[in-house]
Amino acid sequence: MTRVDSKLAGNTRGAFAMYWLGRTIAVGFCRLYLRMTVEGLEHIPAAGPFILAPIHRSIMDTPIAAVCTKRRLRYMGKDSLWKTGFGGWLLSAVGGFPVTRGTADREALVRCIEVLKGGEPLVLFPEGERKSGPIVAPLFDGAAYIASKAGVAIVPVGIGGSERVMPKGSRFIYPKKVHVVVGAPIPPHDASGGRVQREALHQVSERLHDDLQRLFDRAQIKAGVR
Repeated sequence: MTRVDSKLAGNTRGAFAMYWLGRTIAVGFCRLYLRMTVEGLEHIPAAGPFILAPIHRSIMDTPIAAVCTKRRLRYMGKDSLWKTGFGGWLLSAVGGFPVTRGTADREALVRCIEVLKGGEPLVLFPEGERKSGPIVAPLFDGAAYIASKAGVAIVPVGIGGSERVMPKGSRFIYPKKVHVVVGAPIPPHDASGGRVQREALHQVSERLHDDLQRLFDRAQIKAGVR
């Protein structure tokens, strides 16, 4: 495996300790305040890189995702957040890595692949920006492409109830129940020959979409949304 470059760094003991502290607080808050319950954790790989692909209905989905593994998860963020030395270190410590807005599609793909080839799990919201409602939005092939290029599995995650907890535009976190369902890993399209076939990626995306909808439906029911 290659080492993650300096912009993706944060692999000091202090950084990992900061992530552990932040995760402990976030998960504790979610379990107590949101009465969060989880099923399917046996599907999370015990070692090696993978893509964690949750449904996205709330800004709270980011800390909620941390319940899935005690390992540090990596997230993308706009590079302006890394302008100060300490701020950049802190964001890297809690799993973030910078991507330049405006150029971002290609740079984001490259950095995501670097993170995975560096051996760390990566969180990607396959719907893109936050959505609303019970139907999983059509997916782009970004997650399937990154998984194929890095040779890693995609682990789908349904999060039920988070839209009630903190809907888009809300400034308050409501104490509504959340339930998380982790699905079985989806293997990547084999791109060992160097070519990534569009139709094969689309098939992976379709399976991811179907699995997310099934997991989301179950999570919503368990959270008491319907």
